[in-house]
Amino acid sequence: MNKKVVLVGNQNVGKTSLFNLLSGANQKTGNYPGVTVSKKSGSFKIDHLSIELIDLPGIANLNPTSLDEELVLNYLLTEDLSDALVLFVASAIDLKNSLYLFSQVKDLGFSTALAINFEDQAVKKGIKIDTEKLSENLKCPVILFSARKNSGIKKIHELIKQDIPVKKLPVNYTKSEDQWENYQSFIKELNETNDKKLKRQEAILRHQAIEKWLKNAVTISKSDATDITSSLDKLFLHPFFGYVIFATILLLIFQSVFWIASFPMDWIDLGMGNLIEMSREALPKGMLSDLISDGLLTGIAGVVIFIPQIAILFFFFGLLEETGYMSRAVFLMDKVMEKVGMNGKSVVPLISSFACAVPSIMATRTIANQKERLITILVAPLITCSARIPVYTVIIYVIIPEESFLGFGLQGLMLFAMYLLGVITTFIAAWVFKKIIKTKYKKFFIIPMPDYLVPNFKNIGYNVWNNTKSFVLNAGKIIVAVTIIIFLLQSYGNQRYQQAEQIVLTDNSIPDEQKERAINKIKSENSYLAAIGQTIEPVIRPLGYDWKMGIGVLASIAAREVFVGTMLVVYGSEEDLEDEKYISQIFAKQTHARTGKKAYNFATGLSLLLFYAFSLQCMSTIAVTYKETQSLKWTAIQFIYMTGLAYIAALIAYQLLK
Repeated sequence: MNKKVVLVGNQNVGKTSLFNLLSGANQKTGNYPGVTVSKKSGSFKIDHLSIELIDLPGIANLNPTSLDEELVLNYLLTEDLSDALVLFVASAIDLKNSLYLFSQVKDLGFSTALAINFEDQAVKKGIKIDTEKLSENLKCPVILFSARKNSGIKKIHELIKQDIPVKKLPVNYTKSEDQWENYQSFIKELNETNDKKLKRQEAILRHQAIEKWLKNAVTISKSDATDITSSLDKLFLHPFFGYVIFATILLLIFQSVFWIASFPMDWIDLGMGNLIEMSREALPKGMLSDLISDGLLTGIAGVVIFIPQIAILFFFFGLLEETGYMSRAVFLMDKVMEKVGMNGKSVVPLISSFACAVPSIMATRTIANQKERLITILVAPLITCSARIPVYTVIIYVIIPEESFLGFGLQGLMLFAMYLLGVITTFIAAWVFKKIIKTKYKKFFIIPMPDYLVPNFKNIGYNVWNNTKSFVLNAGKIIVAVTIIIFLLQSYGNQRYQQAEQIVLTDNSIPDEQKERAINKIKSENSYLAAIGQTIEPVIRPLGYDWKMGIGVLASIAAREVFVGTMLVVYGSEEDLEDEKYISQIFAKQTHARTGKKAYNFATGLSLLLFYAFSLQCMSTIAVTYKETQSLKWTAIQFIYMTGLAYIAALIAYQLLK
């Protein structure tokens, strides 16, 4: 036999924890058609009964003020749930608020049961719930459980096996008996007409009914409470120290992501490098071998190298969420972020952008308001990520002298200025998008404050696994494809490219030890990518770049850090690349292909710095933006506005300083 169970409830009531406990590893995560709001499905068995488990997004009520609420309402109204069990998950420490949505869902006419989570926390707070009395009042089975303690799960299994009759609540919140009898039609009409007076009447009557239901069923004894949450909140939500603590936590996370991720990233880098080298040696030389070694495997390496950062970052996010601290951080930052069109939940994605925009954009899934989430996605790549550091470092070494000002090195101050520029531009861009993007949903920032709890590492593990897998299987496909295209453009060229070895080997004026470098130089100047660079030179010339720099800019569309390596290939250098100052000397010696003057002067260098500060030279970010927005329009807008901003800033800088 088969049965469908649908989990419904508010946010932060442990609904996802229950879903994980029931379904285990048998989970699938997807999006609703045409949108990026996640829905989860799972399966498990109770005796001989096969259960399909659906976890709907957490919402506040069935009068939609967000896309999440609209989607849940549409699901409940259009899906055939006649033989299903709607298992409503509520919070024992905030039962009054949970019952508002519960009463709306039950009135839709489903077979409904109430599962109240945080039984252990209720005991600590001195909250006693008479489930029999509450069940009598609510006309449905009521049980207590604790997802964290894994207690009460057998009672939930017993609930699922039952055939629970449909019973209406004994209160009419509508204008007529007909509407009350068909609440589905009533709520459709209410949301279509947006009758505020009727909505207000319904809300008042529901809250009055909830007070009666709870009066004899729930008691609170302060003398029995052992709660420390209130004491901790005095510190964590303090108008001054709260921000200091939050900044310190983020700084520690930020540093940990860099430090911890560096070890596995180095291992992955080394392992993939060895694999690529082994493939070169094992496969017969030819186009297919080069494509596999330098195209496909290189593209895969560009995907898996991100895994440690993504996994570690989502581990820390899960840790903050599971302990209950994330809600406090979001509450603290909401007023600040609201001024530029975002909300408190935008803070963590923006901070994580300093490491990488890819996990940053994925982290916006916690933002329910779609306008605020979209704005955060669109501006997050403006924050200076670690991929810009190689470009910044080399250029700054070339154009800024090793001198000090007020005890601070000029090169270090320049690097700090580039980081600060990214932050300022991010907030300006967010403010502009706030004025441009329209939404039918008003901003209602309501966030429950759960108790501080010991984290459930199993839930954190599921979160890390699902998000990492999502990146590898979805964004990874696009990254690998683009990398192969870039490889093909760099690896093949015109007739002179094909004759490069013959030209160099028959030229006795070239010393034997320099012949390989000379071959590479001819190939790089006559590849199809070089032809594109020469074609676009009129466009980049006003920025101070020659066609060789144009190749670097084009190649780094795949990833910003590609610029340095590409330019070294173009300049024909095969020296030790570990010493960045030495690399800078190679750049410093270059002359402009058209003018013959110094290629990297202050004007050109600053132009490049500004271009890379603002441009979206990162296919990983583009791929993830499309994945998260499911919109070619907004993906294109992000790329175009950042590229346009980069071009204009670089143009102004060069023309003023040349």
